[in-house]
Amino acid sequence: MAGRLAVDFGTSNTVLALWDPARQEGLPLHLSEYSRSYQQDGSPVYVIPSLIHYAEDDRRWIGSQVIQRGLYQSQRTFRWMKRYISSRSPIRVRLNGREITPYQAGEDFLSTLLLFAGEETGANQEEVAFSVPVEAYEHYENWLVKVAENAAMPRFRLIDEPSAAALGYGAHIQPGNAYLIFDFGGGTLHAAVVLMEAEASQDGGRRCRVLGKAGRTIGGTSIDQWLYMDFLKRNNRLESDEEIRRFSNLLLVECERVKESLSFQESADLNLINPDSGEMLSAAYTRSSFEEILDQHELYAGINHTVRGAINAARERGYNEESIQAVLMVGGSSQIPSVQRALRQYFGKERVFFNRPLDAIAHGAAAFVAGVDFFDHIQHTYAIRYINPQKGTYDYHPIVPSGTRYPTTQPVSRLTIKASYDGQNQLGLAIYEMSHNAAPSKPEMELVFDPTGAARVIQLSPHEQEQRSLYWMNESSPTFLSADPPARQGEARFEVEFNIDANKRLTITSRDLSTGTLTHKDFPVVRLV
Repeated sequence: MAGRLAVDFGTSNTVLALWDPARQEGLPLHLSEYSRSYQQDGSPVYVIPSLIHYAEDDRRWIGSQVIQRGLYQSQRTFRWMKRYISSRSPIRVRLNGREITPYQAGEDFLSTLLLFAGEETGANQEEVAFSVPVEAYEHYENWLVKVAENAAMPRFRLIDEPSAAALGYGAHIQPGNAYLIFDFGGGTLHAAVVLMEAEASQDGGRRCRVLGKAGRTIGGTSIDQWLYMDFLKRNNRLESDEEIRRFSNLLLVECERVKESLSFQESADLNLINPDSGEMLSAAYTRSSFEEILDQHELYAGINHTVRGAINAARERGYNEESIQAVLMVGGSSQIPSVQRALRQYFGKERVFFNRPLDAIAHGAAAFVAGVDFFDHIQHTYAIRYINPQKGTYDYHPIVPSGTRYPTTQPVSRLTIKASYDGQNQLGLAIYEMSHNAAPSKPEMELVFDPTGAARVIQLSPHEQEQRSLYWMNESSPTFLSADPPARQGEARFEVEFNIDANKRLTITSRDLSTGTLTHKDFPVVRLV
């Protein structure tokens, strides 16, 4: 039996859905060994905690297996993998004689789920769709492609999470209307304005067009981190204290519990016994004090900035705030009451819906893999790095502006490439992806796990923050233009045109100005986001 599978790999939870051609919808996939259920809109939803534990005997425990065996706080358990992959975090843990990175742990986790999904359903997976964060960098998409290829997936597709969420809301979506998707999960915050086209595609599928989108690397794990630091401050402790680090994982578990509790009740206590001294550490939180912590870390300002970014991009395509029919909230962190209140104050209570927070993305991705058409635009700006002679430092020349529709029918830009020295026979371009996140108003802090598995808080330097907003996409192959005969210093040797194909790849067409030879025709260089 063939099947079309959708995978929503989340920072905290992962959801699978299998397309049902008879019912024309995605059905939740329950992997009994790994899943746990939540009630959503009166029905059970099966999620798989995004956890993998590497046992000393080389066995691996996945999802709810980790929780059932009391291994959540173990130093041998990986969590938050998606967030670390997205942020290119350098953390690694040495286990069983080898170093394991979030990339490897994430691949092991997904590969196991894909294998067991096929066994449990009896389906030979015909095609798999993976949802991708709207702010995902090239390396994240490349990693997902590698996971699919290593798992021997014959065909796979990628869809951004807001677009998938729009389709996943089903009954709330009507052709011809525009919607704002607000996705606040464990590791990221996304907003996107999407238009459900009134006209069907040639094969009868529904068309969904992204009008504007924006995102930030902030989520439920960020809130856990803020509570972690606040708790230590209230107890006059430093995260660098050795005794704190020994029970840091247990403290993180409790911070997550308090966060979730305050979504459904007015107060929650955090009590923790120091296993070394027997001392009780404690703090009492109310929903009000919790919201003060969120405000101190500029969560609500970040929500406003993200929503406005998506709306401003949609406005450039003729759709303003009033054009938005409804706001559809997804993601576990959307359950925080003050987050819902912020959206209702912005759009009005009657336009905000919150009844499919956990499975909308997986259901929409299943529709996508079944043949729904999407029309999208490039999320980030892409630029060429060069030496600015006035400043004596690197600078960047944009070649693909954010918001460019693809595929393109005309070149998005043209450049003339000059030789740097006499006799140069290999010329090329350093292509960078540039995030458009606003610079933080104060130093960024990040919770990471050291090689022993203990949690610690680090402060990112201004240089690190800047580097995380830039990604050198073709670092492994920056030179691809061959000059024969060799070029002379300062000689305008190649004329290059840039286009974007239907697979979102940046392609070049180049001509050697010295010989008049066409050296490349629609040659793919990098894949864009």
